[in-house]
Amino acid sequence: MKKKLLLPIIGLTLLMTGCAKWIDRGESITAVGSSALQPLVETVAESYQSENPGKFVNVQGGGSGTGLSQVQSGAVDIGNSDLFAEEKDGIDASALVDHRVAAVGITPIVNKKVGVDNVSLEQLKQIFTGKITNWKEIGGADQNIVLLNRATGSGTRGTFEKWVLDGEVSKRAQEQDSSGMVRQIVSDTPGAISYVAFSYVTDEVNTLSIDGVEPTDENVTTNDWIIWSYEHMYTKGEPTSLTKEFLDYVLSETVQETIVGELGYIPVSQMKVERDAEGNTTVIK
Repeated sequence: MKKKLLLPIIGLTLLMTGCAKWIDRGESITAVGSSALQPLVETVAESYQSENPGKFVNVQGGGSGTGLSQVQSGAVDIGNSDLFAEEKDGIDASALVDHRVAAVGITPIVNKKVGVDNVSLEQLKQIFTGKITNWKEIGGADQNIVLLNRATGSGTRGTFEKWVLDGEVSKRAQEQDSSGMVRQIVSDTPGAISYVAFSYVTDEVNTLSIDGVEPTDENVTTNDWIIWSYEHMYTKGEPTSLTKEFLDYVLSETVQETIVGELGYIPVSQMKVERDAEGNTTVIK
């Protein structure tokens, strides 16, 4: 009786040992942060994994602040951010290495029935600070303006407020973590306005031009459209092993010349200007 029980136990042990060895052969890293960058990193991760069986890239959102704090603490391998690390309180930028993988424009979006398609930068500022409260004040429908903000810690929000509000504080309003949910709420809510990365714009909503300048990739590359940011993938120190392999893949010509543009981002190589953490912009020669 004992011998009959022993064989299944030995077999199970060998099976578990074999599974453990198979699992050990796999490698994985985790990238967390910016929801604006998330679609690109997810798509590139899928492509990378299909070409490299046994190597896994786990991609999560949570916002730029989360990405920067998590990579700084060593909890994740890559922190995705729309902001420079120097722009975020509590982050030691000197301990992190910046990998700029793309640029992205950010545009105000509105419900399709507001009756406005162009505003001045000052008017946009007054809308978000609560000084303009009805679309008819700027030539639109007689409809109260409904503000929707990204959550505190969002890099998209940080970039939008830096270049639109110029130090003033946004009026208290509903907040959302997800760019996709922001777009859906604006689409469904009469009078609504918010902002998203170009990569999240669909025909469910309308975009606004600012001072006659349209939110296009070309206008971002020349800085004629000033609401844009780099998409950063930060590591704690220089990347090694799978983290380095994946970042090299993201920055490869194949990815930069295909996936980046197809998903609504701008390859860094196409930028005609360069911007630093203080917002100073120089022409690339």
